Amino acid sequence: MPRRSLSNDAASYKGWVRPGPVPPGGVGLEPGETLDGLCGHWRIFQLEKGNRFSVDDLVTAWYGTTWCPRPGRIADLGSGIGSVALVTAWRCPGAVVHTVEAQEESLRLARKSIRYNGQEGRIFPRLGDLRDPALFEGEPPFDLVTGTPPYWPEGHRLPAAHPQSVPARLEVRGSIADYAQAAARLLAPGGIFACVFPNDQRERALAALREAGLLCLHRREIVFKADEPYGLDVFAAGRRQDYPAEFGLRAECPEIEPPILIRRADGSVDPAIARLRLAVGFPPGL
Repeated sequence: MPRRSLSNDAASYKGWVRPGPVPPGGVGLEPGETLDGLCGHWRIFQLEKGNRFSVDDLVTAWYGTTWCPRPGRIADLGSGIGSVALVTAWRCPGAVVHTVEAQEESLRLARKSIRYNGQEGRIFPRLGDLRDPALFEGEPPFDLVTGTPPYWPEGHRLPAAHPQSVPARLEVRGSIADYAQAAARLLAPGGIFACVFPNDQRERALAALREAGLLCLHRREIVFKADEPYGLDVFAAGRRQDYPAEFGLRAECPEIEPPILIRRADGSVDPAIARLRLAVGFPPGL
């Protein structure tokens, strides 16, 4: 779904006009970096051979802001290069966004993207560990917390070729359980935690939410290609204590929404993912 976007990307398509504010720019590329389209007119700095934003980030930001459409305060855990934070800020122009990231190189790139898009007064990145119980100490709670945790324990998959990508892939600084526990601490009453995890580890993700005292309200599967089993699940959860007793059972939580297909069996793009692309400011073409 993401692609490298050149600076002369069309602003319109058959009457469709690229939505949202035009960034001020004024931040230059350094050797080994690319500047790519993210949402609307906003762009993101990435390492050419490092960790790059993906469909995981976009669906997490989209799903979280779909089920929490008017947050005043957003926190993004393990924010990497800032892709989820930027998309949530773009989708919710009245929100303030705080992020935490443990890798200095990723944080450096996120800060560049925040400056480029003119969001220094709204998005506040910090260096830290999401497992720290004092994280965001002194800050009010958050209406929306997002996270794109690594998918596998160390030793279960080969590490990534670039060191920046290793923590995004392997659980070297926390697992889905740690993300859920952090979200439960940070959420305001009635708030939403949105996260993504592989569909073949669905029960592991649901168990992490339960153990953190979170009730999974909504789940949706993202299918990479028709007739192929591997894909993603995206979740929206709230603090169980915020809901009446037996709410989850009587409301049949989680609500399981129809899957979103990215590519058909012949490799062509499915219109389902095109609708999601529109929601984050991409052109409507297939």
